[in-house]
Amino acid sequence: MNEEHFKKIISHSKEFGFIFPSSEIYDGLSATYDYGQNGIELKNNIKKYWWTSMVQMNDNIVGLDAAIFMHPSTWKASGHVDAFNDPLIDNKDSKKRYRADVLIEDHIGKIEEKNNKDVKKAKKRFGDDFDENTFRTTNGNILRRIEEIKLIESKMEMAFNAENLDAIYNLIIELGIKCPISGSNNWTKVRQFNLMFSTEIGSLSDDSSKIYLRPETAQGIFVNYLNVQKTGRKKLPFGIAQIGKAFRNEIIARQFIFRMREFEQMEMQFFIQPGSQKEWYKHWKETRLKWHKSLGFSNDDLRFHDHIKLAHYADAACDIEFKFPFGFKELEGIHSRTDFDLKQHEIHSKKKQRYFDPEKNESYIPYVVETSIGLDRMFLALLSNSLKEENLDNGNSRIVLSIAPPLAPIKAAVLPLVKKDGLAEKAKEIYNFLKLDFQCLYEEKDSIGKRYRRNDAIGTPFCITIDHDTINDEKVTLRERDSMVQKRVPIKELSKIIDEKTNMRNLF
Repeated sequence: MNEEHFKKIISHSKEFGFIFPSSEIYDGLSATYDYGQNGIELKNNIKKYWWTSMVQMNDNIVGLDAAIFMHPSTWKASGHVDAFNDPLIDNKDSKKRYRADVLIEDHIGKIEEKNNKDVKKAKKRFGDDFDENTFRTTNGNILRRIEEIKLIESKMEMAFNAENLDAIYNLIIELGIKCPISGSNNWTKVRQFNLMFSTEIGSLSDDSSKIYLRPETAQGIFVNYLNVQKTGRKKLPFGIAQIGKAFRNEIIARQFIFRMREFEQMEMQFFIQPGSQKEWYKHWKETRLKWHKSLGFSNDDLRFHDHIKLAHYADAACDIEFKFPFGFKELEGIHSRTDFDLKQHEIHSKKKQRYFDPEKNESYIPYVVETSIGLDRMFLALLSNSLKEENLDNGNSRIVLSIAPPLAPIKAAVLPLVKKDGLAEKAKEIYNFLKLDFQCLYEEKDSIGKRYRRNDAIGTPFCITIDHDTINDEKVTLRERDSMVQKRVPIKELSKIIDEKTNMRNLF
């Protein structure tokens, strides 16, 4: 765990207007955050890229914006009322509460890390002659640990699928798992906690008026799938995408914006013929991994993690995990949901959820493959990957957010060298010329060097400096963020240069 880097991310987020603690003047509210002026721009750019990738670039995927409040029968049909629980365990010494499955998976992760360390040592020892695949399939220690992991996963799968809380507790004790805070294994029994927020609708506070804040956006898509299919004249396969808020009463909300009680999801449900789910599940795994890599994430920072315990609706499920400062954690889920959701809604609503296939001349309930990414986690992954401290040739250092330019909150900062001699007026003229096409920043306070550093820290790809020569030659000094190279360019070429670097097309 890179705790120092994580602390810097949190501090940087507040100092430079990305994320603020919610209700901070009242000492804040646990696990809730507000996106500041730069944070909301970055967040909107992530959403724009996802929406373009998912909807605009696919002729068989359309969008939807379903309501947060839904009929309470929706959540009975989906299984959330009865089965949306987390198995949690408390450490009596630290008074901290943990998800039991996360504790066990972290223990497995530590075993895997030992194997990775052995591989690195062997690589260093044997150099170019090293064959990693042979080493992993023949080394005694690695093979022993692989068998150990398989045994743990087998016990874990049996315990969780049977919802046997005693077996889950016994496995934690058997593995000698200790609390990361207290270092002790003085655990309580494992208990289930339902994660849905409930409230009342209307003027009466009784059982008949009880509704829920949606714990996921997927169900809004499922109950509308026939509306979209019929009005959009869609044939299978087709998808419905949605970006929206979801709410979960997380008992353990932690790790900054990684796990919150109010969060935003970017989901797509892809409706397919029964029997084709393996093919489409593989397709979307590959497609989504490619999407993440286009943002500058390295192969070492991304990995697939197959679910040991499948959700009640799935026949296959995996996560794309990102290496956050606190370790590999879920960034996006890809799930083969079978026909569970539509079948359940057909049963509970007593309304047919069938698709009429003109080629087969029959009606059936489609299967679904889901891709679901946490927008807040994506935001945190980009900060984790992009925030760097660089040592410069002159002995100084700078903090730079080297985020992909199309996602940068501010595309160009317009900076008059001084406020007098008509430079501020000329700078504002340029700013007004650019701001319709690009999110720009005008800044005239402090030295030009300090303004460069501030814009490096928020990830601005270009700084445009207006000096005394600009008045005469209609040229400005354009500074590029990553290389820090400065060159004189004509004002009339600014739009073209900025667009070439920051256009969303560069990500495709």
